[in-house]
Amino acid sequence: MSSDSYHNRRHSWNMKETELNKLLKTDNPFRALKVYNFRLFFIGQFVSLIGTWIQQLASSWLMYRLTASSMWLGLLAFAAQMPIFLLTPITGVVADRYNRHHILMITQILLCIQSLILGLLVVFGYITPAWLLVLNILQGCFNAFDMPVRQSFVFDMVAEKELLSNAIALNSVVFNSTRLIGPPLAGLLVAQFGEGVCFLINTTTFSGIIVALLFMKNVQYSALSRAGNFKENIKEGFSYVKNHYPIRTVLILLALISLLGMPYMVLMPVVAVEILHGDSHTLGFLLGTAGFGALIGALYIASRSHTVRFENNIAAGSLSLGCGLILFSFSRNLYLSLALMFIIGISLIVQMASSNTFIQSMVEDSMRGRVMSLYTMSFMGMATIGNLFAGAIAQRIGVPLTLLLSGVGCTIVAILFYKNLGVLKKNIINYVR
Repeated sequence: MSSDSYHNRRHSWNMKETELNKLLKTDNPFRALKVYNFRLFFIGQFVSLIGTWIQQLASSWLMYRLTASSMWLGLLAFAAQMPIFLLTPITGVVADRYNRHHILMITQILLCIQSLILGLLVVFGYITPAWLLVLNILQGCFNAFDMPVRQSFVFDMVAEKELLSNAIALNSVVFNSTRLIGPPLAGLLVAQFGEGVCFLINTTTFSGIIVALLFMKNVQYSALSRAGNFKENIKEGFSYVKNHYPIRTVLILLALISLLGMPYMVLMPVVAVEILHGDSHTLGFLLGTAGFGALIGALYIASRSHTVRFENNIAAGSLSLGCGLILFSFSRNLYLSLALMFIIGISLIVQMASSNTFIQSMVEDSMRGRVMSLYTMSFMGMATIGNLFAGAIAQRIGVPLTLLLSGVGCTIVAILFYKNLGVLKKNIINYVR
């Protein structure tokens, strides 16, 4: 990015140099909200993500009601996430070549239509497990474009690299504060009105993010030159990560944690009903408590100075996630399970948000979309495979033992990362620009 472009973007958002310097000298956890476009995005996401969490719980509960099978729950999550794993290398190039603002507008409208169709099928009694899988595949295709673009768009909105870590953390804050609201509310709505109402409510909440995108001003983005074709650009993204030791190491850890640790979510309906002997309210409380823990973890990351490196947080979050899952696998008490879900929520978001910040603080602007697409593949894509395996394994050996194996796997991976931490820190020096 040229010097003139850099100053023009700051001027366009009316952020004076003295104001920025004063802002960065503090550890105000909400400092990135001073930027107009990011503030709009934050508010719009808050409205929209409440509906997203409502739909996620309603979808899993609907599938479990239709099939009473943990295998089908695994297939449902697999259907929503496999397109992300397959398509993100391509969509990362799209994020680097084209206007991210416009792409986000399109993906949000398409996701809104998907939610509306799902709601109408349920309300009029035409829903089947097959239809639910098909619509989740469509959702996954739209999210495959949305997620890497959304991750890269954070930098376009705040412009200042010093505000980037705070903006990423605030994205986690809004994601997890809505997670605190959405699942418990969905549990109540499912019990009183059924799943169809949940999907229709989600349809209306998309207005929040769509309106926010419409009202943004002077959105800039650093685009890749159109030289080369998609295949060459994809290869460049993989080659860049392969040759960048710190980014490669963190992405490998993220992929393994997502494969082993993330699938606990897909088993929660079974935990709520068969292990804790509850209902949709119980499921809502479990997911809501995990969301509250994640919110606290995100606020902790947001309060960190922009000069702090996050590799220690990545290691600590991974280890505590593994230990939390091990203990959760033995719990048969609701209150103990809620406490452990709180710990799991904190651990997961500290690991994920710290990884995101670490990678985005080191990646070159011209490669941001492609690297963040690989981040999305490692995060969501590997969780896809994990969800499928977790559902199949739980069907054979039971949910508690499946959760135990997940926790042990995460713990082993975290210990190995800890042992390699010294080498990672030495290599960081060679890549800091």
